[in-house]
Amino acid sequence: MKPAPKSKNLARLEARLSPEVKALMQKAADLEGRSLTDFVVTSAQAAAYAVIERHHTLKLTLEDSEVLVETLLQPPEPNTALQQAVIRYQEKIAAHGA
Repeated sequence: MKPAPKSKNLARLEARLSPEVKALMQKAADLEGRSLTDFVVTSAQAAAYAVIERHHTLKLTLEDSEVLVETLLQPPEPNTALQQAVIRYQEKIAAHGA
């Protein structure tokens, strides 16, 4: 992974950790030939991207994905509630001159 880009506008982050955790991170940084700061920042950034990606990705079972595709290809007829909602929406749009 690339090091974080250098920027004039930097924010500060402080963390308290045990000597054992710091030594572990320092050892990992040394093994990769990077500074502790660079190792911590890039590792935290990668972890943050992974968490965000997991929360923005919809995972479906094979059965669920088949149902989704079938519904998209052959949508059901709109029910009464949906038809009434469309009418209310169109009335609101017309009332506002759009």
